[in-house]
Amino acid sequence: MSADYRDYLSDLISELKAQWPDNRTINIVCHGHSVPSGYFATPMVDTFNAYPHLLHKGLKELYPFAVINVIVTAIGGEHSASGAKRFHEDVLCHKPDVVTIDYGLNDRRIGFLEAETAWRSMISESLESNAKVILLTPTPDTSGLKDPGAENWMALQGHAAQIRELSDEFGIGLADSMSAIERHSDTSGDITDFLSWSNHPNRKGHKIVATELMRWFSIT
Repeated sequence: MSADYRDYLSDLISELKAQWPDNRTINIVCHGHSVPSGYFATPMVDTFNAYPHLLHKGLKELYPFAVINVIVTAIGGEHSASGAKRFHEDVLCHKPDVVTIDYGLNDRRIGFLEAETAWRSMISESLESNAKVILLTPTPDTSGLKDPGAENWMALQGHAAQIRELSDEFGIGLADSMSAIERHSDTSGDITDFLSWSNHPNRKGHKIVATELMRWFSIT
């Protein structure tokens, strides 16, 4: 079963509430591909409207006495197999308290088996280092939305399902970006309203992802 957002980060939230001199630096690492990297309409990189920055801003508004680093180790165009290979050197070196993992869009290039192996590796390494983990399902790709039966769309849905299953199996956090954006598009307009490009969210899309992440940190 996936972790319960009401208590998964309760110990960390207590530390975020602490004031000097009893506080410490909290490190959150956002690992993944072009979306956490901040790519909008490629090659434009809009760092300050991407979800890692929006998460950082939201956390600082919620915890004004906390010292928080939100560190982005994402690389545009990368899939999870490549991300797993550099995980120890590029992610764990920051001694993260929380790691977010976001590779679903690009993992269609490597398929379910290789992606699952890579995600399992990154999750296990994080947990062994005592970091909490929040997995992200992919944000939408309009090239698949034109035909819901298309292979591209079905693969995206399949990777989202696999990520949800890993969250359940390991009992870790899940930010279901895909479901959240789909819910908003059902009530607030077409799904393309949340995209800056065919497979990159705009600020509205990133805000939804950041909100999904923030609920893990927002228990009072």
